[in-house]
Amino acid sequence: MQVLNSLRTDLRLRTFQAITWTAAQRGDHASRLLHHPWRANPYPTHRRLRAQGDLVRSRFGFHTATTHALVQQVLRDRSLGVRPANPDTVPVELELLDLSFLTRNPPEHGRLRALARPAFAPRLMERYAVEIEKITHDLLDRALAKGRFDLMADFAQPLPIAVITRLLGIPDDDHAAFVEIGAAIGSSLDGTRSARHLRRVQDASDRLNVLFDQLMRLRRADPREDVISTLTAATDEGRLTPQEMAAMCRLLLVAGFETTVNLIGNGTAALLRNRDQWDRLTADPDLAEGAVEEVLRYDPPVQMTSRWVHEDTSIMGHDLQRDSYILCSIASAGRDPDRFTDPDRFDITRTDASDHLAFSGGIHYCLGAPLARLEGRIALRALAARAPHLRPAGRPVHRPTTTLRGLATFPVTTEKG
Repeated sequence: MQVLNSLRTDLRLRTFQAITWTAAQRGDHASRLLHHPWRANPYPTHRRLRAQGDLVRSRFGFHTATTHALVQQVLRDRSLGVRPANPDTVPVELELLDLSFLTRNPPEHGRLRALARPAFAPRLMERYAVEIEKITHDLLDRALAKGRFDLMADFAQPLPIAVITRLLGIPDDDHAAFVEIGAAIGSSLDGTRSARHLRRVQDASDRLNVLFDQLMRLRRADPREDVISTLTAATDEGRLTPQEMAAMCRLLLVAGFETTVNLIGNGTAALLRNRDQWDRLTADPDLAEGAVEEVLRYDPPVQMTSRWVHEDTSIMGHDLQRDSYILCSIASAGRDPDRFTDPDRFDITRTDASDHLAFSGGIHYCLGAPLARLEGRIALRALAARAPHLRPAGRPVHRPTTTLRGLATFPVTTEKG
């Protein structure tokens, strides 16, 4: 029976991929975002979607919100949620792992988010900044000594994983395992593509649960000032179930890693493609703060999110029925010409770049946004200050994902050509 169910799941998932591929070939722009070659540079597709309207209906029945104004309104509207009113209506191809409050509606969302909030308190940012500076420069010492290196493997990836694992209290010996697990779980945000992919994600989640269970036992015996210790205490006090604890740790690991690694990678790529902007940053590294905001607008690490309509409602003149599914294109909102002047131009001195929606909005605004901004600012500033002659040494390769947009590899060099 288990084999039969696996075959049925695999058939359904692969059928979904085939159907969306066919729709993409026939001009369905929302489907094109899921597939190569359109996925490699999604922004022309986003532009075509905006030209069709601020709310575009796919031939599969769901809608895509394309403009800054509508995406912002949808994210803030309390009559919509991240899960449908009836959870049984979620299609298997859209089913995600439990990622704690990211995938929960109120009131569970508020209860769980409140337990995680202390780890991101403003008073802790100064302490985190000292640690991030040290990690950043240690990584650059090793990378720059090579002359030619992979920006992703040698800098962009190890920096946020070191930060989030230290915040959680994860031993250094487990870093490599957490990178592998995080990548597998992050790939599920596009939905599962096949039974094999589903098993890979589930196996990664199971491995993560084992690691966190071991850490919980260690923290009970030796509590420390880290997130695992805090959440372990909340679990022992009955404010959090063991399953909720695992889901929250899973979310903090994936979100803490994926957002920042893609911010650094996408940002450096954009700066080196637009050499005048790189030169401005190297001449004045204090522009790093503005550079981070412009990257988040121009090429956001998280390209889209979604909402389910919980009750019949109307938003900006659009009548929406209960159980409707809306894809919110954060990437399209950032390139909306009605909100940003000359939106396809990358400009790190843009004064209104911070009005992007890269960290979502409403009650689900990213809890870790201050930490991601801090890491991005320190990383780009250090690169500009210490490697002003940095340039591409090969073509960057994008990861084959849609929801998360980032680079798999990016060879760079400080050697003179």
